[in-house]
Amino acid sequence: MKNMILFICTLCLTSNLYAQDRDVQKKLIGLDKEMAKNLKDWNIPGLGIGIIKNGKLVYVKGYGYRDYEKKLPITENTLFQIASNTKLFTATAIGFLVDEGKLDWDKPIKTFVPSIQFYNNDLNNSITIRDMLSHRTGVTRHDLIWYKSDINRTDLFSKLKYLEPTQPLRQGFLYNNLMYAASGHIINLIEGKTWEQYVQEKILNPLQMTNTVFSINDMTKQADVFVPYNEKRDTNNLYKLDYLSDTDALGPAGSIISNIKDLSHWLAALMNKGMYEGKQVIPAAVVKATMEPSIALSNSFAEQGYTEIVNPIYGMGRQSMSYRGHQLVLHGGDLNGIHSQISYMPQDEIGVIVFVIGDHSLSYNAIVYNVYERLLGLSITPWSERGLVNRDAGKKMGKEGREKVLIGQVKNTKPTHPIADYTGDFENPAYGIINITQQDTLMMFKLHNIQQPLHHFHYDRFDTNNDEVDGLFSLNYQTNPQGDIDRFVISVDEGEVTFVKKTDATLSSIQTLTKYTGTYKIGTNKMNVILKDKNHLYLETTPNIELIPYKENIFKIKEYSDFIIEFIIENGKVVALKQKDGTGEYIIKKDEN
Repeated sequence: MKNMILFICTLCLTSNLYAQDRDVQKKLIGLDKEMAKNLKDWNIPGLGIGIIKNGKLVYVKGYGYRDYEKKLPITENTLFQIASNTKLFTATAIGFLVDEGKLDWDKPIKTFVPSIQFYNNDLNNSITIRDMLSHRTGVTRHDLIWYKSDINRTDLFSKLKYLEPTQPLRQGFLYNNLMYAASGHIINLIEGKTWEQYVQEKILNPLQMTNTVFSINDMTKQADVFVPYNEKRDTNNLYKLDYLSDTDALGPAGSIISNIKDLSHWLAALMNKGMYEGKQVIPAAVVKATMEPSIALSNSFAEQGYTEIVNPIYGMGRQSMSYRGHQLVLHGGDLNGIHSQISYMPQDEIGVIVFVIGDHSLSYNAIVYNVYERLLGLSITPWSERGLVNRDAGKKMGKEGREKVLIGQVKNTKPTHPIADYTGDFENPAYGIINITQQDTLMMFKLHNIQQPLHHFHYDRFDTNNDEVDGLFSLNYQTNPQGDIDRFVISVDEGEVTFVKKTDATLSSIQTLTKYTGTYKIGTNKMNVILKDKNHLYLETTPNIELIPYKENIFKIKEYSDFIIEFIIENGKVVALKQKDGTGEYIIKKDEN
């Protein structure tokens, strides 16, 4: 049975706070009818709208429910995850440090934070904090590093050095949450306070954002909170989602949780050059800097023939565009089951806050545009109708596509190795460990806190289920020159990533490696095997060649995958080493003198 939502909940306002602006109320006549239609057309569990005019919250209304199952209304105090709307808080917090001379927007960040490491020295010597906050580092998202992970912020910061750029610095817009997480950690390194403590002290407390928190745990201690819902795939049935709570490491990019009332204080300060209730809470230069153009964005709407939106640009933590001749400054926020947008028109002195529950729901952009058009007295653009065309086409394409999931499968093939060879821990330095296990006939895939069954597809390819929330992972195993399964390639985020099978940790212990050290002789020529850096074994040559543990008494060489060094053991002692390669086997005896 379809869960179609027809209920509209309007806040019961007991004060004159919102009634003071009759002009806004008058201009929004017809909005209730429009939102009722949107709830039905889009099967939206609930949405909330707040309007700020001349620095004051003048309108709040909820439609549908904050908790669809319990039929609880959305209010000015309902807490929502604001997701990437957190980014402007972080950019502003960084701005305080710039204003104090502890950072500079346009000097290499490594000048101020020597511990930061990017992929190469060119980036180390060039990337600025403005680059990081405007998504123009040339490094793409890599969100699966943090998604549903227990990684901490310090470790996430250390991952930057593994992220190879996909385009040159400052040559395009590539959204990157990790750069914001790193920026928040930079605050900790400079100030000795966590990002949360700094934002609380510098922004939330002065703006009297008393209900705003940083974690799901703190949110759920309060009564008036949202509950995420989505449509079940290929149906109109709504189901409740778990909160995406594994966001601590990513905090500066998306962990703030707030409500319309608190956010109206934030938006009022931004609209008034950092002033709030007569006090300069945010330096005016910081507000201005975050809005200055840093990188051009695509004119994607104009390319579709929708000319209402033109010339979008990104600053730091927010973007700006022309909407039907009016400057519109905004940013969106998206997490599983909840979406938000915080926006304002500087010259018109009006701002709009929107929260929408459900990934399938009408875009918050369409709602925001509709509200602005009413407030400005413009004709109404059919954004919802345009969106429905795309939604229906997308649903149809998705259903038809998933029905063809086995097209391309080579039938009646078998894995090249025993199933046990495909199990174990496989590691990538950026993404961490994927664990593959086997229990009876069932194989399981585990990455961070994502766990799914794994099935043989064909040859050495294994696929997980196509989960509605976490998607499908396709593992393409590879063999090394020795014929062993030693890695797989998997498509994640914006590219292919290789995970290499981990060896037994005991093979790298100092006690194990020490027994291989010593001098080995070929005639009168000598070769030393030495231990360096605590637990790294090397052939002492020019340059030294590291021996990488592979199996018991067997090592590989990083530079040559077809080379094997095997130490020969007799009566519990190492007596020789054997080099194996494509040309043969060569034994070099250990010098016992």
